[in-house]
Amino acid sequence: MNPQVGIIMGSDSDLTVMQPAADILKHFGIAFELTVVSAHRTPLRMVEYATKAKDRGLKVIIAGAGGAAHLPGMVASITPLPVIGVPVKSSNSIDGWDSVLSILQMPNGVPVATVALNAAKNAGLLAAQIIGTADEAISKKMTAYKAEMDKEVLGKVEKLKSSGWENQFDQ
Repeated sequence: MNPQVGIIMGSDSDLTVMQPAADILKHFGIAFELTVVSAHRTPLRMVEYATKAKDRGLKVIIAGAGGAAHLPGMVASITPLPVIGVPVKSSNSIDGWDSVLSILQMPNGVPVATVALNAAKNAGLLAAQIIGTADEAISKKMTAYKAEMDKEVLGKVEKLKSSGWENQFDQ
């Protein structure tokens, strides 16, 4: 099965943050590839990756980066595919704010969907939702996933009630 999602990161040290995106794509049965592409250390690799991604069959790119976090925006400037940026709190980060703002504050004309700091799972879920707009099987899996979240929360509500906690909303 050819990959539909590309997961790229500026360094292999970002893998622990990016792993949940891969895990959720596996859960949905969406083929993906994962590699290191650095906007600063391998700019020609980044350009080649971004320019060839669509022709290779990718539908979405998830790009994680810390510090100056130029990878998601630079890739988005080159490819016609949707890019989801994952700000990574790295060792050279200012509590992650530099990464968040670098990805979030893209100029008009170069959109990058941005998830919360270190929230690669949400990036994987967003990629699955994007793919689900054209793939009914993935859409149904997403609907089931959301129903399961609903069930989990309602179970927690019942647990609170059985422990003696009540509120007006649940009566």
